[in-house]
Amino acid sequence: MFYSVEKNDHGLRYSPFKSCVVPRPIGWISTRSKAGVTNLAPYSLFNVLGFDPPYVMFSASGHSKGGRKDSVVNSEETGEFVYNMATWDLRHAVVQTSEIIDFGIDEMAAAGLEPAPSMLVKPLRVAASPISFECKHYQTMVLPGTTPENNNHVVIGRVVGVHIDDEVITPDGRVDILKIRPLSRLGYLDYATIDSIVELRPSTMDARVLTAMSGGRGNQSTN
Repeated sequence: MFYSVEKNDHGLRYSPFKSCVVPRPIGWISTRSKAGVTNLAPYSLFNVLGFDPPYVMFSASGHSKGGRKDSVVNSEETGEFVYNMATWDLRHAVVQTSEIIDFGIDEMAAAGLEPAPSMLVKPLRVAASPISFECKHYQTMVLPGTTPENNNHVVIGRVVGVHIDDEVITPDGRVDILKIRPLSRLGYLDYATIDSIVELRPSTMDARVLTAMSGGRGNQSTN
């Protein structure tokens, strides 16, 4: 089938677009307002943008009550935000924080989540999340929507600090993804988690390139 995005003439009961780019990592973004109120919200339009230095982004559409969402406003006004990894064990809290739409509500407290202090930024982390990135706001791009209310605010942050729970680091120094079971977003109301991993190693690639791709430390000792 083919359909025009402008006409949206796919003829299906449900729009297929969000199911065509999957799985999408969930950016569970915590921010702090100028008044000191914590905000926590999940975004399925989230990803890494670079590695040296590392950047991440999340994209937020307009608020259902008008204006920009708290995550965007707080990130811009305070210059900081934190990415918390959403996991299978935290799935109910992730959904609960997505349901709170009123401005100025502390979703972390409302969901019964224990906060943890950050080291280099003021926004709190989700203590139960095994991985968190402390980020400094770099810039916000506005992608025009079909209406002003549908504008997408793409917030880009530079990662300045990384928290990894020691319990999810393997003896050989890798992050144990199967133990974490990250939660990802599909289309419709569907989510997925990671239950299996396969390593695909190119057979003709230079060893140094393979080392860089896998995050190895080159000639440095890994002991």
